[in-house]
Amino acid sequence: MTKNVLIVDDSPVMRSFVKRTIAVAGLSVSACLEAGNGREALERLRSAAQAGAQVDLILTDINMPVLDGEGLLRELRLDPGLARIPVVVVSTDSTDQRVDALMRLGASDYVRKPFPPEKLFQVLSGLFPEWSAS
Repeated sequence: MTKNVLIVDDSPVMRSFVKRTIAVAGLSVSACLEAGNGREALERLRSAAQAGAQVDLILTDINMPVLDGEGLLRELRLDPGLARIPVVVVSTDSTDQRVDALMRLGASDYVRKPFPPEKLFQVLSGLFPEWSAS
């Protein structure tokens, strides 16, 4: 089963790395959208919804300009049309307190940068078991 994914990171290099990691892992993705910050991510999500497309997964960094990952997560969980989308935080900011706070806000999981591709595959196939059978 294919998924639509939104990768949110202010680093184009990291967005590209995450995108390649998903491809190398063999996860079936129909569309891979990108955003450079949380505000841009919300705009992309709402535009996709208006076009009749649905985003199935968000992978986001925390530390970004305009609207950071924590702010994005808060806004997502307050929006009934977006609240159901699983969000995996991918960040170097990995103190236990920070991770716990993000999980309480509704993050589905957390991956610490840098990460081996296998770690991302493990987390994503845990969220979407059908991907592990692909």
